[in-house]
Amino acid sequence: MASYRDEAVGVMTKTPAGVAWVSRVTLSPQITYAGDKQPSADEIARLHHAAHEGCFIANSVKTEIVVGPGGH
Repeated sequence: MASYRDEAVGVMTKTPAGVAWVSRVTLSPQITYAGDKQPSADEIARLHHAAHEGCFIANSVKTEIVVGPGGH
C-alpha cells in the first residue's frame, strides 16, 4: 500500500436518558497501492474484511463501524 486516506463520518444519537453518543462511524477509505501488481476486486474485499476483523477500534467500541461506498 502506498497511501491511505479516509473521510470518516460519525452519527450521533441520544440514549433514552438523553446522553449523546457516536452510534455509527462510516469509513470511506481511499487506498493507493504501489507497484505493478494491483489487487483484484476480490482481493480488495478480502483485505477490507481482514482489516475490519482485526481492527482494535472496531473490536473495542460499541459504535457500529462500517466501510461505505467507494471503500477501496
